[in-house]
Amino acid sequence: MPLLTGAEPFRHEGGETAVLLCHGFTGSPQSLRPWAEHLAGRGLTVSLPLLPGHGTRWEDLRVTGWQDWYAEVDRELRLLRERSARVFVAGLSMGGALALRLAARHGDAVSGVLVVNPANRMHGVAAHALPVLRHLVPATKGIASDIAKPQVRELGYDRVPLHAAHSLRAFLRLLDGELPQVTQPLLLMRSPQDHVVPPADSARILGRVSSTDVTEVLLEQSYHVATLDYDAERVFDESTAFIGRLAPGAVTEAGLGKEGTTAGG
Repeated sequence: MPLLTGAEPFRHEGGETAVLLCHGFTGSPQSLRPWAEHLAGRGLTVSLPLLPGHGTRWEDLRVTGWQDWYAEVDRELRLLRERSARVFVAGLSMGGALALRLAARHGDAVSGVLVVNPANRMHGVAAHALPVLRHLVPATKGIASDIAKPQVRELGYDRVPLHAAHSLRAFLRLLDGELPQVTQPLLLMRSPQDHVVPPADSARILGRVSSTDVTEVLLEQSYHVATLDYDAERVFDESTAFIGRLAPGAVTEAGLGKEGTTAGG
């Protein structure tokens, strides 16, 4: 299937400090593209891959699982490590969960973690019914575009395939047990008004990681997809400040970096 316009992955060759960005469940790189471009414009190397099953049609997501999504970002991290002095991992929602697992599994190979409204578990009665329900109902209503800013849309599926949702539930349960292995500096940015991921998820993550350098930022004016919402600039500014503090000299003034590239396929 051809990619949806705007769902293309993004790569930018910058300096020796790299950032790997992970998009969310049923979403696409479009939701993080402004964040990626901001980081690229500050001289950083940036990779924003398209996760398997995303960016085409929801039926393609139905035949993938968490192992496929994690393998993609794990591969990207390893490639970045080959040519970068340090790598930060970042993500939105499920992408935040993927970033946290990369940190837990790769240890010192990850210099820091930046997450926006990270997911920790699936909530509600329906989540517990997924093992059976996924065999009876192919998909349910989508979760994309939880954005306060008018006329801004997230490029994501309008349906959630339940086989994939079941796999996501299993992944989040696995990650919860691995969170104590996260020791890197952590920047967690969350929206108090989030209709997809409740505040309890961020609280759980903050309570379970072993990081001692932790910064929590409230995104008061935004909903779930804060990277496209009113607080987007704050997300970008907090990110560059966090990276600049941990990697002195890595962040340059705007406009001094190389051009980024969109990679199709």
